[in-house]
Amino acid sequence: MAQAAIGRAARRTRGQFVGATRKLWPFGRSNATRLLFAPHDLRTADPTTASDFYAGYYAFAGRTLRSHGESPFDATPPSEAWAEALYGFGWLRHMRAADTAIARANARSLVEDFIARRRDRHEIARRPAVAARRLISFLSHSPLLLEGADHAFYERYLRHVSRLTDRVSLALAGAVEGADRLNGLIAIAFAAICLDGQDSRRRRIETLLSEEIDEQILPDGGHLSRNPRLLIEFLLDLLPLRETFSARGLEPPRGVLTAIERMMPHLRLFRHGDGALALFNGMGTTPPDLMATLAAYDDARGRPTEHAAYSGYSRLSAERSIVVADAGAPPRGAYSVEAHAGCLAFEFSSSAQRIIVNCGASRFGPPELKLAARSTAAHSTLVLDDRSSANFGRVLGEMRVVSGPRDVRVARQDGADGPEWVASHDGYRRSLGATHTRRLLLAQDGAALAGEDEVALAETRTALSAALRFHLHPNVRASLVRDGTGALLALASGEVWSFEAGGLTIAIEESIFLASSDGRRRTEQLVVAFDAAATPRVAWRLSRISAANPRAGKTVAAAIAEREAGAPAPGA
Repeated sequence: MAQAAIGRAARRTRGQFVGATRKLWPFGRSNATRLLFAPHDLRTADPTTASDFYAGYYAFAGRTLRSHGESPFDATPPSEAWAEALYGFGWLRHMRAADTAIARANARSLVEDFIARRRDRHEIARRPAVAARRLISFLSHSPLLLEGADHAFYERYLRHVSRLTDRVSLALAGAVEGADRLNGLIAIAFAAICLDGQDSRRRRIETLLSEEIDEQILPDGGHLSRNPRLLIEFLLDLLPLRETFSARGLEPPRGVLTAIERMMPHLRLFRHGDGALALFNGMGTTPPDLMATLAAYDDARGRPTEHAAYSGYSRLSAERSIVVADAGAPPRGAYSVEAHAGCLAFEFSSSAQRIIVNCGASRFGPPELKLAARSTAAHSTLVLDDRSSANFGRVLGEMRVVSGPRDVRVARQDGADGPEWVASHDGYRRSLGATHTRRLLLAQDGAALAGEDEVALAETRTALSAALRFHLHPNVRASLVRDGTGALLALASGEVWSFEAGGLTIAIEESIFLASSDGRRRTEQLVVAFDAAATPRVAWRLSRISAANPRAGKTVAAAIAEREAGAPAPGA
């Protein structure tokens, strides 16, 4: 932690020195006098939201504020995330989509208020990530702001955008790390090709941007944070950046082109049959509109990546069944602010129905819920002694991963019985002297998933409590059978799956699903508790006993009766 603080202080001092030097040195700076191009915004807009803004209702980040006729910038923000969204100005897309005189006038009035009253001095507005998003928003939605505007507003707007570009550039000379740094470089790149007189800056930023992309985007297309959500965010900016370069008759930076080519198939690795992405390391609700937009830009449209060795993810697929597994060590430093302790966790889906999931991420919930969602117990994996396989601590004001698995090994093969995956991690070695190994075998026809979890102890112990957790999607209904040694899982599609764990007792406990489009939803989890010292290896199995059929919604009791009577399952 001390090393991180010293490094942050050194970078901040360097940034302050560079900033002071540039302010005193009058040469080499040229304010823009013309806007040459407006980038395309790929994010979805809702024109009805513009009416809400006009009525004084501002809904961002899951919270709504009523301004009562006053400026929203004067109101007390209901949450920090709400304020970041307000000062990021991404909401201008909704007013542009409305395409009405009232929406244009209201948008220009809010921007005029922000510029004239120097709202950019607010602590949240000054944050590099927020300033970078605001710069991209002002450029992308300049047609909305400038159509019908007088020359005086046009000049004020250009001066402000020029100053904002300089401010983001200066911030990047200091202590800006992780995804925020890449976002800042993308924003400056947009400004360098959309404003006139920026040729020297453009050449410099092209090199910096390519270098940063090569550092943050791994060879397999994943991001250093291992967060699938960030891939969506970066692609939504990099794709328009590529288009803007081409529209200006300029060659896009090499790093931008190669990164897009790597990221697209990697994103498909996480995709389940229903189109949603697997919930690992900060991924929450999958935005279907944005995924559809990205799919339209996917030139390859080939098979998804099956094994991302650098990012630490694997995908097993057979017929209609899909398994996505996490076999990577958690990221470190600034890249771990949203990382989870879910090593060797997996998700499983059949056709368009997710069955086994992780709890997902709570980006806008209370801090306690955010931290709980990052724990090992919130993932479908093994938990030893009610501890997480990675530990979190506050570093420079952020909850980062401070310790966790270092030695994570994985192997996979496609055999005659189906794709097989084996992985291990040492996250419990220091605290408990234990190593966890998990094996998964997906049947060739996708009708069964066999698993085995093994705990290897470095020293003899009298007892070690362990629990295998399998979090269920909210659309799955579970019922215990055979005196609690088995469970039946009824899917909304009509499929029924059975679960057993080598004769061990299965319990059904409460869980929470944080990635639902309608907010948090209560759900259930299957828990197999055992003593890892006495029973170091546990085999379990998921098997489809009834295929989807027109009688979708068949009760679990009917499925139990069919199985106990020995009747063949329809479609089996």
